[in-house]
Amino acid sequence: MKYIEVKITTTTEASDAVYNMLTDEGAAGVVIEDPNDLKAQNGDETRWDYIEEELIAKLGDDVQVKGYFSELDYDQGILERIKERVSQLDACGLDKGKGIVMASEVDDEDWANAWKQYYKPTKVGEKVVIKPTWEPYTPEAGEVVIELDPGMAFGTGTHETTSMCIRLIEKYLKPGSSVFDVGCGSGILGISAAKLGAGRTVCVDIDTVSCKVSRENTQLNQVDDKIDIRCGNLLDVVSEKADLIVANIIADVIISFTDDVGGFMKEASVFISSGIIKDRRDEVIKKLQETGFGILEVLEQGEWCAVAAGRK
Repeated sequence: MKYIEVKITTTTEASDAVYNMLTDEGAAGVVIEDPNDLKAQNGDETRWDYIEEELIAKLGDDVQVKGYFSELDYDQGILERIKERVSQLDACGLDKGKGIVMASEVDDEDWANAWKQYYKPTKVGEKVVIKPTWEPYTPEAGEVVIELDPGMAFGTGTHETTSMCIRLIEKYLKPGSSVFDVGCGSGILGISAAKLGAGRTVCVDIDTVSCKVSRENTQLNQVDDKIDIRCGNLLDVVSEKADLIVANIIADVIISFTDDVGGFMKEASVFISSGIIKDRRDEVIKKLQETGFGILEVLEQGEWCAVAAGRK
């Protein structure tokens, strides 16, 4: 089968928003190619193969976000809507960079497997190692290995926002705790919580494909008996309360979500939020404080930050 590749040239800051645009339009898969990830991690053998400095210099700073549409589902209207939405990113407070949108035809084999050569076992926290299913890995003492086959619609789990969430989960999760993972994507945070000792985890995502992939990944990691996958908007499908809630989304959603999240938290519980561009850091912290949270910790990595907050 032929696929149409819609490629957007943008920035790290706007890459997640562009990702969401493509999934909204029905992309069967999305890949984010961010050279800044490679630059930041170059030389760290636990995360990436070493890359020659000359090649690093040639990568530039542009981020390529590529969405793939079946030729049966694609029409020119999709391309025009994406162009329009990309043009509006600056007005939404996100630097779109070059904002170039292009479409081309590719074979499914070209995009389904080429990226796998760059995806290696990666230690993203003190304990958690994310390992692609096709790569061998022998864990060291105390390591928790998450098997992940992200497929074509999800990231590898090594994005800064994900790794910061995992580090905070490692720190604030208590054995037997109940956990909500809001906007679960591939389920990586919920799976991490389960393998780190959570008693019960609820993973929620509004996207049915995310819910399907999350279920597959919980089974792959043999924690499906500990994780409940629910399809819905934020916590609309949840009535319980949790000891720890983690939301790796975007700043605007976190700010609006903060008004309600306290009602789903037990005493002495922790709310971990990420997907926050550094420029929005203070805005998110202010909202958390206004709604009765005390800031426990703020992490920063690359262009992103994550906040751990507790109920006062």
